[in-house]
Amino acid sequence: MSDRDGGTGPLLLGVRHHGPGSARAVRAALEAAGPRTVLIEGPPEADALIALAADEDMRPPVALLAHVVDEPGRSAFWPLAEFSPEWVAIRWALDHGVPARFIDLPATHTLAWGREEGEEQKQEASEKREQQGEGEPGGLPSEPAEAVRIDPLAVLAETAGYDDAERWWEDVIEHRGASDGDAFAPFEVLGEAMGALREAFGTGGHERDLVREAYMRLQVRAAQREFGDDVAVVCGAWHVPALRQRTTVAADRALLKGLPKAKADMTWVPWTHRRLSRMSGYGAGIDSPGWYGHLFGAADRPIERWMTKVARLLRDEDRPVSSAHVIEAVRLADTLAAMRGRPLPGLTETTDAVRAVMCEGSDVPLSLVHDRLVVGDVLGEVPAAAPAVPLQRDLDRLQRRLRLKPEAQERELELDLRKENDAGRSRLLHRLRLLGIEWGEPATSRGSTGTFRETWRLRWEPELAVRVAEAGVWGTTVLAAATAKAETDAVGARSLADVTGLAERCLLAELPDALPVVMRILADRAALDADVGHLAQALPALVRSLRYGDVRGTGTEALAEVAAGLAERVFVGLPPACAALDADAAEEMRGHVDAVHGAVGLLGEGEGEGEGQGEDSASRGGIRGRWHGVLRTLSGRDTVPGVVRGRAVRLLLDDGALGQEEEAARLMGLVLSPGTEPADAAAWIEGFVGGGSGGGMLLVHDERLLGLVDAWLTGVPGDAFTDVLPLLRRTFSAYEPGVRRTLGELVRRGPGTRGGATATATASGIPGFAPDLDAARADAVLPVLRLLLGLDETEDADGPGDSRTNDSRTNDSRANDSSTNDNGADDNDLVGVGR
Repeated sequence: MSDRDGGTGPLLLGVRHHGPGSARAVRAALEAAGPRTVLIEGPPEADALIALAADEDMRPPVALLAHVVDEPGRSAFWPLAEFSPEWVAIRWALDHGVPARFIDLPATHTLAWGREEGEEQKQEASEKREQQGEGEPGGLPSEPAEAVRIDPLAVLAETAGYDDAERWWEDVIEHRGASDGDAFAPFEVLGEAMGALREAFGTGGHERDLVREAYMRLQVRAAQREFGDDVAVVCGAWHVPALRQRTTVAADRALLKGLPKAKADMTWVPWTHRRLSRMSGYGAGIDSPGWYGHLFGAADRPIERWMTKVARLLRDEDRPVSSAHVIEAVRLADTLAAMRGRPLPGLTETTDAVRAVMCEGSDVPLSLVHDRLVVGDVLGEVPAAAPAVPLQRDLDRLQRRLRLKPEAQERELELDLRKENDAGRSRLLHRLRLLGIEWGEPATSRGSTGTFRETWRLRWEPELAVRVAEAGVWGTTVLAAATAKAETDAVGARSLADVTGLAERCLLAELPDALPVVMRILADRAALDADVGHLAQALPALVRSLRYGDVRGTGTEALAEVAAGLAERVFVGLPPACAALDADAAEEMRGHVDAVHGAVGLLGEGEGEGEGQGEDSASRGGIRGRWHGVLRTLSGRDTVPGVVRGRAVRLLLDDGALGQEEEAARLMGLVLSPGTEPADAAAWIEGFVGGGSGGGMLLVHDERLLGLVDAWLTGVPGDAFTDVLPLLRRTFSAYEPGVRRTLGELVRRGPGTRGGATATATASGIPGFAPDLDAARADAVLPVLRLLLGLDETEDADGPGDSRTNDSRTNDSRANDSSTNDNGADDNDLVGVGR
């Protein structure tokens, strides 16, 4: 076979990785030459996997994944799309019964190279070379930072008078049809250009390519001994001059001597167009994989077909796009290409035409076109016969059983935990998160907030295959691996809060074998830890675990005992721990107080619901009362920082535990008296009405409190005012604009000037309330209230008074019906807020 350079030798097909024009040219050249074997740039360990490319279940984009057996996290990918020249060469060889082999440096050396240097693989530079047809598709460790690197395509484009390398490549290669002249001509011209560049720039800063090219030459010689000169080589165009170079076998072997090694495994994994478009991580640096796939797959009239795709997408999104829009967009793209001197419209021209004609000049719908079509959400598929670690096979089995198929496009998944299949999905996603496989991320539900509901955002990323391989060291099934990982994490946890958080995750993931181990460690840590801050951090997660355990029917008796003991220790230790704190420590302690208050609210939910509730209710019945006692202690101690005292008063006020309506105003009046330091008073105000607690609305509706704050603020001395201003600004700037505006108007008018309602409230002696109920105004809202609650109009028959009684009975009966629910709660169970 002629090497097109005046002699005989292998057919060298220099390509740009992931280039549809190169892919079409490779197919045409192989059809014309008919070689006896095809050699492809890639790791030789994957030779045994080539046959899987012909499997009917194999759908690109896919990638060859190599990882170190003992360190699965040390890995490399060789991504291949349908429009990749390497993939076209593989499929041509399989379709024609011709042997195909990979000839790049083995992955055993590639993976060990970076480890010996003591750093993770840095692939951005090598991936840039992939885009330009000069480097490997997978990623050797990056070159030293001081190496001077060149961009061959940029040099060629500049030489041709282009300021954009991508546009030059499109004009010269991508827009060239497969039948445009000699099938070998583009490879000959590109090889000569790369030869000139290497002669001018040497290796161009790619010193490691010398080693790789030496190995490739040895493999080409071996193929020639077996098949003669009927050998075709598909590699990055940058390597073509080196493979033509006349060197001795001894010289090539000398370059390979002493290379480090690491035992590696290899398999096929699914890939995505979106990952192909990324320059960092494991991406291939392709700006428009969806567009490239379209160019490769469109048999004729690619622009017309592309505009039709765009129109269909926009119509699906309820955009008014007609056939006339498609025709005008095609005409405009052709006109722009002619004006710009291009042989055919490229992505730039089609994008400009879509923006002007179909999107009416707006970039908002255009961004959708770019995301869905130019990049795309295509996720490849790999046949079940591909090698995989046992954990991956178990995960595949669970995904099929639960009908939870991986997808490249992000989507929301709503789960109802009362349904068996949804509960299984929840368990799987929680177990994977515990293993570090972040396929799903919990999200806030836009509908029901009950504890029976879960919302997840799902997106499968290719590198999750590496996470699965890494997690394989913990077990052969998802359940066994998650259990072993939880037990190990519990032993190595650094703080009590970490252990309680792990207990919560074990309940969510339903790991019955791991929970006893975690609980034993939790009890030991809780008994030994005397830091109130640590105890306060641990309590909320523990109480949430109790709630989630109740929902999932999991036994939580041990958790309840530890939670009760933890709460009692917090109650005892909190007042002394709040004494003599600086500003930062006081702010942190306020957060602890809020967290404990929320936990106590959940832990003491059974209080006051009647007698005969059992021992568990009796043991927890007074926990809120004891907590209120702790808050009263905190609110009355001068040694406690003002921000904590103010927060304690606010929490008591919200719970209705101050004893009388005027108590909050009395306590605020004492704090804001002239005898209190301004800084301490400002901190008290921050604790009482700051921190996103709805304090602004409290001041709006309680003019007595607002008047106290206003009077104190106007009386602060000028020198002290400068010191307290940052704290006050932080407090009031957190309010919503409408609340701030209302407060400003009230202060400007002065207390007691809001009109009749305010005058009545002031006359009653209770801010915000009239002396008697206005029955007429109350009855006016009943029809709307009934409509909102879905009550029958017939309940109105006996008059307003009776209807209110009937409403009450109806609600009572519904509460009783809810209490008989086997699951113990309904979809609107407010305990789920925050889930």
